Amino acid sequence: MEEVTVVIVGAGPSGLATAACLNHLSIPNVVLEKEDCHASLWKKRAYDRVSLHLAKEFCSLPLMPHSRSTPTYMPRATFVRYLDKYVEKMGIKPRYMRSVEEAKWEEGEKRWRVEAWNGATGEREEYSAEFLVVASGENGLGNVPEVAGMESFGGEIIHSSKYKSGREFEGKEVLVVGCGNSGMEIAFDLSNYGAHTSIVVRSPVRSLYTFSNLTFSLLS
Repeated sequence: MEEVTVVIVGAGPSGLATAACLNHLSIPNVVLEKEDCHASLWKKRAYDRVSLHLAKEFCSLPLMPHSRSTPTYMPRATFVRYLDKYVEKMGIKPRYMRSVEEAKWEEGEKRWRVEAWNGATGEREEYSAEFLVVASGENGLGNVPEVAGMESFGGEIIHSSKYKSGREFEGKEVLVVGCGNSGMEIAFDLSNYGAHTSIVVRSPVRSLYTFSNLTFSLLS
């Protein structure tokens, strides 16, 4: 069993930010990540045209602000490069292919006992930590609702986490369910690539104009 001060579960932006701050304070920590890379949501499960929906000032991680030349709304590739640089600069060394299966508080020892499965070696690993940080996020698994008739539908059904580009849907009839950020952007992308796109929503849609920096300055 390996003893460490802090175990961090997840190497997404939150887990990386936590590790960076702990490294800055010279507090020993271990980052366990079930995928084979950090920021796997951004690297593996984001569509090509996605950009951050918040301005870069709200999307920088601790100790490393974005440069002035960075676009206000960063494309995915730009944000991924930023995260790669962050990991290197902050000396973060995630342990990949570690799927945490159990975390249990040992009252007698006043420590966390964490069990992880090493997908690369097939071995079980145990860690003992004073503190446990769960930074696994809430978007790791796609939520596909049960809809009557889906099992008999003859077409293709994919979740937005599997969508990459509308290029392969040119000329096809496509129905997008939902009008959140992903739904609206994917519908727009499909339309740009020549798909016959429809979108269905559960609640009324309320649209706002895009506010520029000038607009905010006038409102303040």
